[in-house]
This record gives sequence, structure tokens and C-alpha cells, in this order.
Amino acid sequence: MVRAAQNRFNLPTQRILDRILELRQLNRHEHLHLASLLLANHRLTPEERRQVNQIFDQIQSGRIKLVDEGFSPS
Repeated sequence: MVRAAQNRFNLPTQRILDRILELRQLNRHEHLHLASLLLANHRLTPEERRQVNQIFDQIQSGRIKLVDEGFSPS
């Protein structure tokens, strides 16, 4: 699981969070990455931790969409 948590796109966590919040969607690899960050007790700033929790809350409420397509960094 830890191996799956590695940022396979070599982007800083904050950039991934910003992109997800802007586009209102994330793919399954990003979802796994964020879940693994929390479960592995990764060193997140309080703001990053708040944003990850916000993303998961918004997925549950339908405001952020979980998609199957791949990720292409902008």
C-alpha cells in the first residue's frame, strides 16, 4: 500500500490538491494516493490535511466526481 501511495506523477501534494479542487474531479490513482497519505500518517501540513478531508467530504456529497480516466498534468 505504501508503494501505491507514492506520487507517481512527481507533483507536490499541494499542486494535486489544487487541481482536484479546481476541476472538481479526481481519478482513482489520485484517490488512492490521498487515502494512503492519510492512512500512512504522512507528513501533511494542517492545510493539506484539511483539503484532503474536504475532498473526501465533497466526493461523498457528490460535489467532486471520481472518474476512471487517467491523469494528465497541466
